[in-house]
Amino acid sequence: MTTRRFLQLDVFSTGAGTGNPLAVVLDAEGLDDAAMQAIARWTRLPETTFVLPAVDAASSYRLRMFSPQKEVPFAGHPSIGTAHAVIEAGLASPREGLLVQDGIAGRLPLRVEGEGQERRIAIRTPRASVAEVVDASDPRLAAAIAGWPLGTLPPARMQGGRSWWVVEVADESALRALTPDWDAVAALAEDTGSMGVFAYARSSGQPWDVAVRAFVGNGRRFEDAASGAANAVLAAWLDERDAMPRGRREYTASQGREVGHDARLHLAVDDAGEVWSGGQILTVIRGTIDW
Repeated sequence: MTTRRFLQLDVFSTGAGTGNPLAVVLDAEGLDDAAMQAIARWTRLPETTFVLPAVDAASSYRLRMFSPQKEVPFAGHPSIGTAHAVIEAGLASPREGLLVQDGIAGRLPLRVEGEGQERRIAIRTPRASVAEVVDASDPRLAAAIAGWPLGTLPPARMQGGRSWWVVEVADESALRALTPDWDAVAALAEDTGSMGVFAYARSSGQPWDVAVRAFVGNGRRFEDAASGAANAVLAAWLDERDAMPRGRREYTASQGREVGHDARLHLAVDDAGEVWSGGQILTVIRGTIDW
């Protein structure tokens, strides 16, 4: 066995325990696919990432990420959490405010602002596209959103690393009161090759601009506490429809309160139309594992 540095983080966090947990193995050289998957099953967290040396000067480091079930091509909170861990461990430093992550989804830049507990990291997410726009009565979708008071924009299936149905709810109070039909969400996910339904509503008089809820029906059925990738495809959809809460300025999303969290995610679309998803990260556990 080899001793490897290990961190557990709280991502998109307003305080310990409020964000999305992530495990990071910093010294992953020598681990094969089976070992990485075994460690991810052992941590039992939504994702576990593994940091490997950069292959050339164009990237800061390589990473692989695994859920307890399989390897994941891209996810937002593991990406920005790993960047935080790499900086904390001194494995890489930003160049002109940027790190470059090398993974299955390609080389993606991360913007780093601030220091220590005030540090905020955002990743330029894989470019999302509109797969289809449908009426709420679409037979594939209708059961999953039956009884939901809907907002102005039509439902759409967005493709961006992972596929999500984005559905606007009339207001924040209605969104927070939703009780998903998990069988219907799972059927929708299977029928359309999507993760499930990403519901959102505009907010007023709050420290955030939109409230969101992510109902995952792909595989294990659960409500995600905080999803950078899902929020990024929503930002791309809102930009597509000229409906960003603050134009192309940064806006804040609230996620996870219904499942005992209180995550805050920061989204922005730059002049090139690229979506940046990010937030703050807290280190909760520092240690080692023998594997």
